[in-house]
Amino acid sequence: MTLLTVFFVLLGGYIGGKQGAFIALIIAAGMNFYSYWFSDKMVLKRYKAVEVGPDDKSELYQVVSELTAKANLPMPKVYIVNNPTPNAFATGRNPQHAAVAATTGILNILNRDELEGVLGHELTHVKNRDMLTGTIAATLAGAITMLAQFSRFGSIGNNRRQNPLFSILLIIGAPVAAMIVRMAISRTREFSADAGGAQISGKPLALASALGKLHNGVQQYPMRNGNPSDSHLFIMNPFLGGLGKLFSTHPPVEERIERLKQMAITHNFQT
Repeated sequence: MTLLTVFFVLLGGYIGGKQGAFIALIIAAGMNFYSYWFSDKMVLKRYKAVEVGPDDKSELYQVVSELTAKANLPMPKVYIVNNPTPNAFATGRNPQHAAVAATTGILNILNRDELEGVLGHELTHVKNRDMLTGTIAATLAGAITMLAQFSRFGSIGNNRRQNPLFSILLIIGAPVAAMIVRMAISRTREFSADAGGAQISGKPLALASALGKLHNGVQQYPMRNGNPSDSHLFIMNPFLGGLGKLFSTHPPVEERIERLKQMAITHNFQT
């Protein structure tokens, strides 16, 4: 996050000066914080999530309720998404306005222990306020991209140097570099949520097993309806394709599983 901030300040001074940097930051902040504030309603509506309560026949509400109490969190709203892609996500601007959702696909393939690990992962995102962290990172990355676009179209940029090649590389490279840093932040938060999910559930090996099943399940049933820009919300990227590991919102599943196995050994979790 510090790297993104420094990058933004330096690029702002080079391309647009204080005025250009301020304009880009305000526009990016407005766009991203609107998404942050209303993310739960937008995402849940997009995936046609249906809220469930204590009388739901699946174990989803019960598991979330038990883990929420263990994590000392307010009870979030619980939703089921009718979709064969096995996945889950959490959204909401803070723990008091949070929602946890799981697809019918994930409920069909995971056992109780594995489901507890996955939902512990999602509740860790809520507890750590990762939605806010992601929004700030998106704002800074978006402002850097806007500065580059402003310079490209000549809207601002009286402070540009005389070296046109350097300017072109900066205009093209700055948004790419900002996106790489933003994705690195997202991957770091996923590792943290895995560790938190293992601690809340007390079952790191079950979470590791769940990740393996989800990885295979997504390969078999990728999500057909949805927005790939939402991939960072899910415990496993549900959309196939993309620009490779560099721009992935999630770490390699093999590394996530290995870390959980080491965690089980190091902390003597019961298996």
